[in-house]
Amino acid sequence: MAELVRLGERASRPALLAVQDLKVSYGAIAALKGVSLSLGQGEVVALIGANGAGKTSTLRAVSGMLKPKAGTITLKGERIDSQPSHALVAKGLAHAPEGRGIFPNLTVQENLDLGAYLRNDKAGIAQDLEKSFTLFPRLKERQHMPAGTLSGGEQQMLAIARALMSRPSLLLLDEPSLGLAPQVTQTIFRILRDVNAGGMSILLVEQNAHLALDLAHWAYVLETGEVVMEGTGQALLGSPEIRKAYLGE
Repeated sequence: MAELVRLGERASRPALLAVQDLKVSYGAIAALKGVSLSLGQGEVVALIGANGAGKTSTLRAVSGMLKPKAGTITLKGERIDSQPSHALVAKGLAHAPEGRGIFPNLTVQENLDLGAYLRNDKAGIAQDLEKSFTLFPRLKERQHMPAGTLSGGEQQMLAIARALMSRPSLLLLDEPSLGLAPQVTQTIFRILRDVNAGGMSILLVEQNAHLALDLAHWAYVLETGEVVMEGTGQALLGSPEIRKAYLGE
């Protein structure tokens, strides 16, 4: 295992997610070699690292899309590493994957309705739909249009809003800024900050390390399937090593 560098002191928060010694393989290729991380209630935790470091594999294992080879994943004190994705949605976990995964032939509102497919509280669903339209006014303007006609930024907004429609306690986001113009990316991250301020816990994988670390309360740096550094977002932003490797300085 790589020697772990820790920067900064972590604020104490009630535990929501704990990942311990997680190992994931694709055939003979080890994608994760014993990743451990935690996330507190109301916290934003970011995973940064180069392509192939294991960030997406970590999210996919947490959300039940990949079965771990070893290790444990605990959500709200309950082991979830052997449970399927649909069962985890009911337990309060939502995943907005890389590539957005929207249904292009369905309307914006139909996509949002699918985000609430496990719920039967009609009044609450209607309330959350309006909340989505408040967060993302562009979606309200296009609510009856096929999702495939939206711009890339609007599709990313829809993917996040759809995940929020399940009323999760933990939101997993994989590369929300991928392929987006800088101005749209800033809008997305401003909304994520607002969502977190409302109490939402977020586990974030993001190629834009500066934005990710600026948003994160705590962050982990992955290299070739291992955590090599962790610390507060601000401490990592100030690290010369991080600035050189991930911030282009």
